[in-house]
Amino acid sequence: MYFRSVPALIRWIYPSSLEWKISTDEKELYVTFDDGPIPDITPWVLDELTKFNAKATFFCVGENALRYPDILEKIRIQEHSIGNHTFNHLKAWNTPLDEYLDNVSKCQAVINSPLFRPPHGQITRKLAKILSAQYRIIMWSILSRDFDKNISPETCLRSTINATRPGSIIVFHDSEKARERLEYVLPRYLGHFADKGFKFRAL
Repeated sequence: MYFRSVPALIRWIYPSSLEWKISTDEKELYVTFDDGPIPDITPWVLDELTKFNAKATFFCVGENALRYPDILEKIRIQEHSIGNHTFNHLKAWNTPLDEYLDNVSKCQAVINSPLFRPPHGQITRKLAKILSAQYRIIMWSILSRDFDKNISPETCLRSTINATRPGSIIVFHDSEKARERLEYVLPRYLGHFADKGFKFRAL
């Protein structure tokens, strides 16, 4: 089960240190990508972002960043932001606290970032308290659902566009699982909001 847009009750339950959207009256959006870097997919994403003069934030899995340092460096060179997404894409609810924190630190040794996003959105109040001392914990306003093989690319696009508001933090995935929908949705999503005068900012 997952929510495309996170209900207010869930945001209220979690600590205030978690960031769900950016407060702004400007036409600004915050596009993010989880689970990379991945050959072919992440470089394609970077090319699409360049076409729209868009900056984004990449929440990288440490083992992928270690395996593909050239792609990680390309993200940096193009002045996008990079965030910690644990070394092995761990689920916090199924992992002992110390093991999880060690995995975050292992990823940090590779990417060195002030940003953190928990894989699958799984976090506890205790974990949030510990991590917020070192990181901005970035959640999201909109889950694009590009990973969901049960929805069509067009449905993915339309639902993501319809949910977007100024200051939204949007999650896409530069991963094999999301590739079919991502390659359809991303250029159309960026084009739609660029035509409306929106700017795409990195966190």
